Formats: sequence, C-alpha cells, structure tokens
Amino acid sequence: MSAMNSPDDLSIIIRFLRQQHVLTLCAGSGMDMWCANCFYVFDDVQMALYLMTEKHTRHGELMQINPQVVGTIATQPRTVALIKGIQYRGEIAVLSGDAEQAARQRYCRRFPVAKVASAPLWQLNLLEIKMTNNTLGFGKKLYWHHALRP
Repeated sequence: MSAMNSPDDLSIIIRFLRQQHVLTLCAGSGMDMWCANCFYVFDDVQMALYLMTEKHTRHGELMQINPQVVGTIATQPRTVALIKGIQYRGEIAVLSGDAEQAARQRYCRRFPVAKVASAPLWQLNLLEIKMTNNTLGFGKKLYWHHALRP
C-alpha cells in the first residue's frame, strides 16, 4: 500500500462508490462467518456506507458480536479490461437517535421502497479500501486508508 492517500485516487474511489448501490458484506466471530448483499448509500464526508438489515439475520447477529467487517463492491463488466471493484475493511454499528433518522432519510431518498421497512440502519465506517480499476490500466490498484485521510 502507498504511504500516503492520493487525492486523485480518493476522487476516483468516491466517484465509484457514489455510482454503485450494492455491496457484499462479510461478518464473522470465531469460526462462524457469513456474507450478505445489501443496498447502501455512500456518505463521502464520513467515508461511511449506510445500509439496512435486521439484527436477527445471521450477519446481523455476527456484526453485533464483532463489528469488524470486510467486503466488496464490484461492477459486472463483460470484459476484463473494464473491471472495477473495491475491497474494503470497516467497522459497523447500528444507528440510533438523530443519526439514525438522518441516515434513514438519506437511505429512503435513494431507495423509496425502504420507506415501509422497519429494519434498523447501520453505519459502516470505512477504514481501508483497495480498488482495482482496469480502465486505468490492467491491474491498476488505488488505495485509501482512514488513518492517512487527507
């Protein structure tokens, strides 16, 4: 990984995260691991993803035990030359109070069908991102790390 976050890399990563809306989330505790696909809304100020999922799902239960999660966000291109995708590491928590209301408004603006859902909103704070972007050259990697945030 590069020693510094590049503003150019971050700009490309942010643009990609804004354009997508489905992530794969992987949660685990001990030997129990589980993945789930979730719709998300990206907050580029917080470098966070907001998602909706029930606490009683397998991944929801695991996230309550261990908030450290990893996952991917990827396109589905027809050729290798167009591959773009992100691997991320983060920390997730169920929102409450004003933070939950603000995130729910934002989420429902992006996904109006969610207005009738009562599932809790979670905030996934991104800690580390590695993006593969073959449109910039085969195997091109871009990096962002929270501790190095510009």
